[in-house]
Amino acid sequence: MPKPQPPVAAPEAVVHEEREPLKGFSGNLTYTDLIARNKRNSALIVLIMFLLITLFGASVGAILAAWGGSSQQTSAGMNESTGLQLATVVTGLVAGSVVGFVLAIIATLWSWFGGSNAILRMTGSKQLQKSDDPQLFNVVEELAIAAGIPMPEVYLIADPGMNAFATGRDPAHGVVAITTGLRANLTRDELAGVMAHEISHIRHYDIRLGMLMATLAGIIIFAADAGTRVAFYSAVFGGGRGGNRSSGNNGGANPLAILIVVLAVIFAILAPICAVMVRFAMSRQREYLADAGAVELTRYPQGLVGALRKLGAQRQPLKHVGQSTAPLFIVNPLKKAVRGGRHDISTKFSTHPPLSDRIARLQALEP
Repeated sequence: MPKPQPPVAAPEAVVHEEREPLKGFSGNLTYTDLIARNKRNSALIVLIMFLLITLFGASVGAILAAWGGSSQQTSAGMNESTGLQLATVVTGLVAGSVVGFVLAIIATLWSWFGGSNAILRMTGSKQLQKSDDPQLFNVVEELAIAAGIPMPEVYLIADPGMNAFATGRDPAHGVVAITTGLRANLTRDELAGVMAHEISHIRHYDIRLGMLMATLAGIIIFAADAGTRVAFYSAVFGGGRGGNRSSGNNGGANPLAILIVVLAVIFAILAPICAVMVRFAMSRQREYLADAGAVELTRYPQGLVGALRKLGAQRQPLKHVGQSTAPLFIVNPLKKAVRGGRHDISTKFSTHPPLSDRIARLQALEP
């Protein structure tokens, strides 16, 4: 006879102690340590992103100043070249940094108060009531009790692709979402493993960190397109505004101004790459920790192992997912990873750790 599978943690189960060591990780890392670390990381990432956005704004300002400020209008109404002046570039730097800083503040406030709702709209998620899916609600409720957090809202994504994610700014505003494809293909134990993984993200405050990073990194990526276009047109049109230039007055460009503009262009290119790399690295580590947290809640690693195997074998990408929201999901939902079967490939730009590594770590937690 097949060995009976242990059920998910029941409502009367003892809530997991926050100061117990987290299994599967070296040292004595506890949940209290992990939550505190994630809160510190959230603040650190926001500071880094603020700095990147401010510097990026300064870079774009310098490029714009160099492009449009190297000529002046004469008394005869003609544009005459004055060369690239340091004062012009510095003015652009200051103006751009102020604009970047203000944008970072607006983005952070928007992410804090409206980011999760925007993510749910982008992914086509619809809120469920308990009567819509009593089993799913019972599983989520039992796991929330075991984790010692409020019952999160439950959403369903009408998509045949198999995936799930969590969002929100803290456990009091937590949300778990699952696709119709995944919901239809999991056993109860596998469903418990996936929901425990997502509830662990909520419990660890990963949801806050991921939401802030998605918003701020998205701004840098969006601004990068504008910055590189400005740099391109600056190079093509020679930094002037297209008027006649006096052959006898070439102005003489300031070498320091030229250096600042060159550094600004380099930074404008590298800033979005750095932002994405930091974000993806943080995302990969959070997945390992959420897997371990799921085992702590269900006490049954094979539930999540079975779900991950099914997720790795599917070839149906999600319809309404882009680069900005991909790191939020339990496995990479993008077409290249899903249809190409690339869930075991790990690079600096991978949004998730290799599935084989995650499964091996979970199996090592078998009692």
